[in-house]
Amino acid sequence: MQSRIPFDPASARKPIFHALLEARDSFGGSTQALVDGDGRILTYDEILRACFALGAALKKGTRAGENVGVLLPTGVGAAIALFALSAYGRVPTMLNFTSGEAGLKSALATAQVKTIVTARHFIELGKFGELEAALTPLCRMVYLEDVRANLSLGDKLAAVAGKFAPRAVAANPSHKMPAVILFTSGTEGQPKGVALSHENLLVNVAQVCAHIDLYGNDVLFNPLPAFHCFGLNVGIILPLIAGVKVICHPTPLQPREIVRRIGEYGATILLSTDTFITQYARTGEKDDLASLRLAVCGAERVRDETRALFRRKFEMDILEGYGVTEASPVVAANQIEANRSGTVGRLMAGMQTRLEPVEGIANAGLLWIKGPNVMLGYINADKPGEIQSLPDGWYNTGDVVSIDEEGFIAIRGRMKRFAKIGGETVSLSVVENCAAALWPDHHHAAVSLPCPPKGEQIVLVTDAPDARRMDLIAWAQNHGVSELAVPRKILIVPAVPVLGTGKTDYVAVQKLAQADLENPKSA
Repeated sequence: MQSRIPFDPASARKPIFHALLEARDSFGGSTQALVDGDGRILTYDEILRACFALGAALKKGTRAGENVGVLLPTGVGAAIALFALSAYGRVPTMLNFTSGEAGLKSALATAQVKTIVTARHFIELGKFGELEAALTPLCRMVYLEDVRANLSLGDKLAAVAGKFAPRAVAANPSHKMPAVILFTSGTEGQPKGVALSHENLLVNVAQVCAHIDLYGNDVLFNPLPAFHCFGLNVGIILPLIAGVKVICHPTPLQPREIVRRIGEYGATILLSTDTFITQYARTGEKDDLASLRLAVCGAERVRDETRALFRRKFEMDILEGYGVTEASPVVAANQIEANRSGTVGRLMAGMQTRLEPVEGIANAGLLWIKGPNVMLGYINADKPGEIQSLPDGWYNTGDVVSIDEEGFIAIRGRMKRFAKIGGETVSLSVVENCAAALWPDHHHAAVSLPCPPKGEQIVLVTDAPDARRMDLIAWAQNHGVSELAVPRKILIVPAVPVLGTGKTDYVAVQKLAQADLENPKSA
C-alpha cells in the first residue's frame, strides 16, 4: 500500500525512541524490521527488548544528557546502541572510525565523550587494535559482547518492564533536546560536531515520507556508514519508524557481496553515493538488481556517466538528492514522477531557501536554508561540549546553486570550489566533469593552488593512467568549454583519496597537489 503521506511537523514532537515505540504499535511487535550483515533478523519486539537491556547496562557510569560515543559499523549493533542510549536519555555520538586517530581524538574532545560503545568483533575485523589502544586511556570502552555476557538481573528486569510498560521505563526528553551528535565529513577542513534534535531527525523522516512513495512491502538496503547522516537517519531511523524492513551492510566497499545480498533479500530501495553505486553497477549483471525500484543517491554529485551506465544496464533511473548533515540531512530530492537529470530535485516540505549573489557567477547564488530539520547548532573544538546555535535559524550551506521556475535545484559547486584565474571565476566541478567525460571509468578531483600573477592555477588529480592535458584541451575546444577550465597540471596517482562516506577527500587531494608543486611529477 502506498504510504506517501502529507507532511505533518507535529508528528515530530516526540523523542526518537518514542517514535520507535509507536512504530512497534502500528506495524506489530512480531514484524521483521532489521537484518544484520550476518543475516540475523530482528523483530520490533526483539529490538525493543535489546534496547532496554543494553540501555539499562549503559546507564551505569553515564548520566542523563551525556554524549556517549558509538564506534560501530552499520548494523544491528549500531541501531540498538543508538536507540538504547536514547531510551535512557543519553545522546549517541556517532564516531567516524575511518577518520584516524587524530580525527577521533578531536571528536572525543569536542563532544566531551567519556564512554565509547563498540564491539570486540568489530575491532578485530577492522584491524583497529592500535586505534583502540590509543583511545582507551581517554575513554571507558564498553564492548557489546561483554554487556551481553554480564547482564545483571536488573538489566533483564528492565527489558521485561520495557516490554509491558515501555513508556513508563523510557526517558521522555523534550523533542527540542539533542538526539544525536554527528560530525561534518571534513572534505575541506577540520570536522565539527553537529547537534541534531529529536525533532530535527523526525521532521526529516516526515519530509522524506511526504516526498517519495514508500510501500509496506518495500525492503531498504543500507550499506552507508552509521556515522554519516544519510546512512543513519535515512538508512536506519526512517525505515524503522516508517515500517520498512531494512537490510544493513557493514561497509559500502564490498560490491560483489552487496549485489548478491540485494538479490537475496529482494531489496526494492538502495541508498548509495555516486562513487559506490558505480562499483555496484559495474559488478552486477542485469538480473542481479532486478528487485530494485528506487536507487537513491546523495552525499556527492551523480555523474552523467553513472546515470547512463545504470540506465543502460538495469533500465532504471537514479534518483539524486541533496543533503547536508546540518539539515538531518535531506534538503531536496528528485522523485520518480519528477526526475530531472542535472538537478537534485525539489525542496523538502516546510523548508525555506534564499540565494545570495556570488561575484562572477551568473544566474545562481549561495544557498541558505531554514526549516525544522536544520540543526540545533555546531559544537566546535574551541568550545567543547557547547552547542552554538544559529542566530536567526538560517544555515549557509556553502553551495552555489540555481533554482528554476519549477523549483528544481541545480548544484553549481561549493563556494570554496571555485578558482579565480585571470579575473574569471572557474568551477572546479566543471573541470572534474570534463575529465569524467574523457575518462569515465576513473576518479578525478580538481583543486586550486596559488599562481601569481594570475591568482590561482588548477591541478587535476586523477587515477586515469593515460590522462594528458592536450586531450583535455582538444575536448574543451570541441565542446565549447572555456580553456580556463583546463587544468594547468595533471597529477596521476594510484588512487584519489576518499573519505569513509565515499566523498572525495579534498584536504588530502590538496596536500598531494601541493607536494607535487614543490616536487613536480605531474603530466
